[in-house]
Amino acid sequence: MTYTILQPTFFMEVWLSPALGFDAAQGTAQVYGSGQHKISWISFQDVAEFAIASLDNPAARNAVIKLGGPEALSPLEVVKVFEKQSGRPFTVQHVPEEQLRAQKEGATDSLPESFAGLMLAYAQGNVVDMRATLQNFPVRLRSVGKYASQIV
Repeated sequence: MTYTILQPTFFMEVWLSPALGFDAAQGTAQVYGSGQHKISWISFQDVAEFAIASLDNPAARNAVIKLGGPEALSPLEVVKVFEKQSGRPFTVQHVPEEQLRAQKEGATDSLPESFAGLMLAYAQGNVVDMRATLQNFPVRLRSVGKYASQIV
């Protein structure tokens, strides 16, 4: 059986949204951990393009493809991008890793445990070097700056 597994990092449309505490309209950002570890934020639209590009691409045959955005930015750097786009400072609230670990360990079912695990992964960062992947899949990646200009 032929397979292709796409493994994207953190979707900017989800993690940089009010649902997870990043509210550009209100100028507030909830940051998990110190906010200093870089993440290769990706758009769900780019992942969809990779899925389509994988259909007839031999490089996708029986492959696991890690996906990230065009640049790795720390959550605090992302806040600065949004501050520049909006022309105003954001209020940043940090959720310490210790609190996230306690939340994960104290979870009574798999859903809150999974969310806490995802927040811990965010706190630790996730950088994906896309150079080789983009040679095989000519997808034009959306940047956090472009996303911020659409949101602000």
